[in-house]
Order: sequence, then C-alpha cells, then structure tokens
Amino acid sequence: MSGVASAKRRSNIVIHLILIAGAVIMVLPFIWMVLTSLKTTTEATQIPIRLFPAEPSLRGYKDALAQSPFLHYYANTLMSAFMKTLFPVIFSAMAAFAFARIRFPGSALCFFLIISVMMVPNPVFYTPQYMMMSKLGLVNTVTALWIASLVSPFATFLLRQFFLGISKELEEAAVLDGCNPFQIFRHIMLPLVKSALVAIVIIQLLWSWNDLQWPLIINSSPEKLTLSAGLATLVSMFGTDYPVLTAGAFMAVIPMLVLFFIFQRRFIEGVAFSASKG
Repeated sequence: MSGVASAKRRSNIVIHLILIAGAVIMVLPFIWMVLTSLKTTTEATQIPIRLFPAEPSLRGYKDALAQSPFLHYYANTLMSAFMKTLFPVIFSAMAAFAFARIRFPGSALCFFLIISVMMVPNPVFYTPQYMMMSKLGLVNTVTALWIASLVSPFATFLLRQFFLGISKELEEAAVLDGCNPFQIFRHIMLPLVKSALVAIVIIQLLWSWNDLQWPLIINSSPEKLTLSAGLATLVSMFGTDYPVLTAGAFMAVIPMLVLFFIFQRRFIEGVAFSASKG
C-alpha cells in the first residue's frame, strides 16, 4: 500500500509541476505587457532585454489617453457588450423554450437553420450585414456595433438542451394551475436554467468585449470604435512605441480583470458548465 501511495504522490507532484509551468507560460506575456507599459521606448527595445524598468514611467498611459479617444472606446465597448449580452440572452431563451416545448409546423427545420449558422465563419456574414446597415443608414454609428447580434445560435442551442432536460410534469402541473406558455417560461423554466444563463452571459460578454473585425468594418470614425478596434489603430499611430501600445492593451483588459476577480467563481463555473453540457 505504501508503494501505491508513494507512486500516487509522485504522480500528483508531476501533474502539479506541469500545471504550474503552464500557468507561468500563460501569465508571463501579461506580466511582460504590464512591465513594458512602464518602460521608456529605449528600454522596451534595447538588447539585451531588460525585464524591469529602471525608472517606471506612466508616459505610455498619458500618451495613449491624450492622443486617442480612449474614453469613447470604453463607452462604445460597454454599450456594445451590454446590448450583445442582454438581447441574445432574452431572445435566445425565448427561442430555445419554443423549440424545446412548443410544437409548431416547421420547428425542426427552423432549428436546423439556426444551428447551421454556427457552422459558417462569421466573415461570410459581414458583406450582407454591411449592406443592411448601409440601407438603414447605420454605418459609422454605435448602434451598428450590436444591432446585428440580437440572437445567438449557440445560446439557443445550449438553452434548448437544458429545457429538454426539464421534467414535463412541471409544465403539465403549471398548465393545470392555469399558467399560459409565457408564465411557464418566466416563472418555472427560467429559474431552472439559471446556471446555463450565467454561462451564456459570460460567454457573450467575453466575445463582445473582444470583438475586432466587425467594428473595424462597420465604423471608421475613431469616436465610434471599440477598444479592440481602437488598439488596432494605435499600432498605426505609434508604430514601435511599445510602452504606449502595451499601456493601451492593459487599459483595455482592466474591466474584464476586475469582473473576473469579483465574479471569479461564477466565471469558472459558467464556462465549465457550458463546456460539459454543450
């Protein structure tokens, strides 16, 4: 028995060492970004590489804020992320409930069409979406950032799976009590899929916060860009001024870092839960 316990202990040590090494590899670029944002341009590009700045400076942050509309980037990103999270959760939950619990002609075909969208790369939709925004007069507006993403096929699929797993007896009991389909959806079904809703909120928030291609396509004015698109413009503005670029990148991830530390348990549970169920 002692030999088995010793072998298991050694195995655990090896696993923990591998995990620690992986964590260091993932965290190192972030630490390097923060330290570079505090360096001068000479320190950031000198050879041999200097890890820590000799005299930490906030010049990179000042230049990024002074020479680019960072506050507009933040406002646009917050608005876009909020809308891209709120509406897909609401509409996808309604659609998922309908596909799971309501029988109507063509339901299977409609669900198949929605799921098939997940198999198509997003760039395929950019041209027709841009044409639609152009005809509606929404090109180069903040509204165009989110109005084309009101429903999430992935959220619809995931929630439908959860609704299908709920006992039909609950729904039948609610019908006997006089509940209509919307009351069943609102008061019975939604509370039972709270974990799935949390997972979808997390996934939608992260996806919308990091969205890059669509903001660059639909908007050209600096005041209408999001943080991801704004960081792309910093590269053309500051070239190899790495302290400014890394300062902008760090400021862009601060809100997500704060949210992660506040809701760390929810983030981990939500992502793991969606992965296991999906």
